[in-house]
Amino acid sequence: MQKRFLRFEKQIAVVTGASSGLGKATAVLLASEGAELIITGRKKEALQDTLAAIKEARKLAELPPYDDLLVCADLALSTDRLQMIATINTHLEARSSNGKAELDVLVNSAGLIGTGSVESVNLSDFRAMFEVNVFAVLEIMQGLTPALKQAQGAIVNISSISGLKSFPGLVSYCSSKGALNQITQCASLDLAPSGVRVNAICPGVVVTELHKRGGMDQESYARFLEHCKSTHPLGRVGEADEIADLIAFLASRQAGWITGVTMPIDGGRHLTCAR
Repeated sequence: MQKRFLRFEKQIAVVTGASSGLGKATAVLLASEGAELIITGRKKEALQDTLAAIKEARKLAELPPYDDLLVCADLALSTDRLQMIATINTHLEARSSNGKAELDVLVNSAGLIGTGSVESVNLSDFRAMFEVNVFAVLEIMQGLTPALKQAQGAIVNISSISGLKSFPGLVSYCSSKGALNQITQCASLDLAPSGVRVNAICPGVVVTELHKRGGMDQESYARFLEHCKSTHPLGRVGEADEIADLIAFLASRQAGWITGVTMPIDGGRHLTCAR
């Protein structure tokens, strides 16, 4: 029987925001294709659910159990971020044959969303949005870049169509994702000489918990999803597994000549005017 091709066999991947949504879907997919996972999030119970899903995915793929690591951290806090980075690097050093931390894949999936116009936005909320969507990503990239260089690894940042297009009432979110896209492209140039690729994906509306955590109740969210059928040319919103597929491709060696991309995955939303 021919051995199944595993894109991430003998590789180690870090996925932030892995307790739900895109982060969870990505972590499970990478595990099913051979990766050893380091998953991070704020809530231990939710991360344990993701870890259980990872183990089940490996079982279905007939893969052996791996030494995955679960790290609880609130990425809104620099102290938590620094401790998380130190914990990850220590783990990577212990896993390496030469004692040097090596990391193949970093997926920055954790993020916040919130509403507010230029006139109404609270500056403390604006700063909080940047703390998670921008500062945390930059700090994590800085802290894990030495390990990524050792493996000539890949970074995939989860941005948004709101980083490519402007929308009313979303000044904090659009600004933070626009900044994340620029960080991605600058990092791709800075790290290219070391063989590290850096890309971002820009999803449209995807069914996750993001909008509800941003303040929508269940009824409002249902109305929002229905409305989005008309704002996305393909006539529907996205699913987390579809986004995870693109993340995995950009993180894999199959995308070995792709870097500096901020790629829409949005059912054509980036081609339309605001509605």
